[in-house]
Amino acid sequence: MSVLLQTPLPNAAHQGKVRDLYEFDDRLLIVATDRISAFDVVLPNGVPGKGAVLTQLAAFWFERTAAVVPNHFLRLADGSADDDLPFELPEELIGRSTIARKAELLPVECIVRGYMAGSAWAEYQSSGTVCGRALPPGILESEQFPEPLFTPTTKADMGHDENLSEEEFVNLIGVEAANALRIRSLALYKYGGDYARERGIIIADTKFEFGMLDGEPILIDEALTPDSSRFWEASDHRVGQHQEAADKQYVRDHLLASNWDREPPGPELPQEVVDETARRYRDIFKRLTGEDVKL
Repeated sequence: MSVLLQTPLPNAAHQGKVRDLYEFDDRLLIVATDRISAFDVVLPNGVPGKGAVLTQLAAFWFERTAAVVPNHFLRLADGSADDDLPFELPEELIGRSTIARKAELLPVECIVRGYMAGSAWAEYQSSGTVCGRALPPGILESEQFPEPLFTPTTKADMGHDENLSEEEFVNLIGVEAANALRIRSLALYKYGGDYARERGIIIADTKFEFGMLDGEPILIDEALTPDSSRFWEASDHRVGQHQEAADKQYVRDHLLASNWDREPPGPELPQEVVDETARRYRDIFKRLTGEDVKL
């Protein structure tokens, strides 16, 4: 299977770590490439089929949660006249392209943590806090919190995102938007977590992004994918130990075990890591949707 690292369309409005955006009046064409990043660095080789998994899984969640939390999703671009694009969509972009409403990006990332893991665990071991919030002593790695934690961060164009206090979060986007993002993020996490748990998957934590459209914050970008979420096998979950990753954490774990200093340029992933990452992404997609990803 070929790997798509660059999109063959002119006049891109924005190129992110994974997605390329094209603007058309009040709409966007969002193309998810097979690029993969870790520690804010895009790695030189991609993961085949990754963009299709991200696009189609996000569409799955957008369609199922739209009645509760409005989002930017309009349709998966399929190359037909219904796409209403000013050009013919190249065949290699079908299945990895979304047509969405354009919204004004809010400069925060909305992190919801249901379990003690990742950077939260590292911080808690060091200071007894998670994102600057003091927690009771004695919490173990991979332990579920009594209630999910909402821990927003900045959204940095360059460098690392920074944790936001409640006051900083409100000052950045306003009281009404802050309240809406908190409520909607927690509702999305609960819905997705309950749905996934019925299928033997734990969503340990996840990230959402929102934009303003017609005065209302709506969900944008992606939702509950292996790039934005930490997925664990529920039957293997053991409190007090590190969990095997069924998401991008698998790549991070490989890199943490190497001698890379986390500075650009990123190292090339071994082929066996690429192949296993692709398999894990496809497996998560099938277990959540009941279907194979369309490649």
